[in-house]
Amino acid sequence: MTNSVNPDFWQGKRVLVTGHTGLKGAWLSSWLLSMGAEVHGYALAPAYSRSPYELADLSARVTETLADINDARSLADAVNAADPHIVLHLAAQPLVRSSYRQPVETYATNVMGTVNLLAGLQNCRSLEAVVVVTTDKCYLNQELERGYNEDDPLGGSDPYSSSKACVELLAKSWYQSFMREGDDRNHITGLATVRAGNVIGGGDWSEDRLIPDVLRALERGDEPVIRNPAAVRPWQYVLDPLAGYLTLAQRLAVDPSGYSEPWNFGPDRGDARPVGEVVQRLLKLVSPDSTWSYEADSAMKETFRLYLDCSKVHSRLGWRPQFSLDGALDRVAAWHASESDGADMLAFMINEVTNYTQEAKQQTHGS
Repeated sequence: MTNSVNPDFWQGKRVLVTGHTGLKGAWLSSWLLSMGAEVHGYALAPAYSRSPYELADLSARVTETLADINDARSLADAVNAADPHIVLHLAAQPLVRSSYRQPVETYATNVMGTVNLLAGLQNCRSLEAVVVVTTDKCYLNQELERGYNEDDPLGGSDPYSSSKACVELLAKSWYQSFMREGDDRNHITGLATVRAGNVIGGGDWSEDRLIPDVLRALERGDEPVIRNPAAVRPWQYVLDPLAGYLTLAQRLAVDPSGYSEPWNFGPDRGDARPVGEVVQRLLKLVSPDSTWSYEADSAMKETFRLYLDCSKVHSRLGWRPQFSLDGALDRVAAWHASESDGADMLAFMINEVTNYTQEAKQQTHGS
């Protein structure tokens, strides 16, 4: 059994995706549209040009509200208009370095933005499931050699990571207080959190992210500068965690109490690799003659090693990553080459999702 995304489940579903203009949000919205879902989006305008959101023409294909998640009134209006069956909450301030520069905004967006969303959903009687996206960095940093599992303590030494740990506590409390079975006042709805590793995928041009930083430097003709080449991270292709989110939402809708808990989504252990090695592999694909240099950043504390234990999703959801690190980097390079050649990137995205789902079917039938 592998990533069992069921297109029939999503056909005709009203789905609210917050953060639909970001990397994962745009790929997720495109996938949902391909399955016949009615997608509603709530997010800020894209933070950079050449985004998957723009290249996939999502503004014309999604019923969207471009507004701040801290605007509780605007968010409540969007929720009421969408009347969603499923909510996938991706909107966030997602960058560690930005959280040092803007800690108040980071906590406001990540914590109170989630409160605003959940409060806006309280009177939504059609609601079947909510998936709240946090991060693998929500765990208390113990520099463990083993992977962190869902029962390990939460923490976070930087504002971004700790804000997401707060969201984990918030989601658990909100579910127990307002959504679980056993209280006649509650509208029974599944609510789960998902903790994914470092996601890479075509069309990511975010600031202060490894792959976009390297590609931008190459486009300028500069040598990429890496600040922490020995740091180990769990790298994964964008479609892998999204398949997990969709599969989890399906389960939540059928069995809210059975799946309303935190879930790790990460790569196989062998694909948690040092930053410097990832850069070297990427350069081999896109610019074999290029080199990179190292420049330490002592002002920002980062985890040295981070592994995820994903045994729970393997056993209970049947989810496993389809892409290796090399496979993920190959797809990033393919996106970069196709965009440079002026290709139809909407067709590229649709083809990626189609190939992914066909491979999942083949793996399922072969298991």
